Amino acid sequence: MHELSLCERLLDLLQEESRRHAFRRVTRIRLAVGRFACVDPDALRFAFDVVRRDTLADGAAVDIVQPPGLVWCDDCACEREVPSRLALCPTCGGQRLSPRGGDDLTLVELEVA
Repeated sequence: MHELSLCERLLDLLQEESRRHAFRRVTRIRLAVGRFACVDPDALRFAFDVVRRDTLADGAAVDIVQPPGLVWCDDCACEREVPSRLALCPTCGGQRLSPRGGDDLTLVELEVA
């Protein structure tokens, strides 16, 4: 489960920010997990629950939003939202699609005390 290593890195990032900005506790984090990021939001929540125990993020609320997957269709020359990487262009049914967004995992917001 690579979500566990992602959460370990997230916790490292939170600890680095705590040192830089002198906060002691994280009360809420908001993450954006793109539909193409190959990250399961439920597995990410579970992994974060495991790694945050007895840390500055213990008890922090976790909000996850899922930005849509965006692709460029070479057949109809348009950018469209699609539900998965294997989807066809919703406009023309074309298969020549290039990902344009929705593959990021981003820390969007952090509430601290």
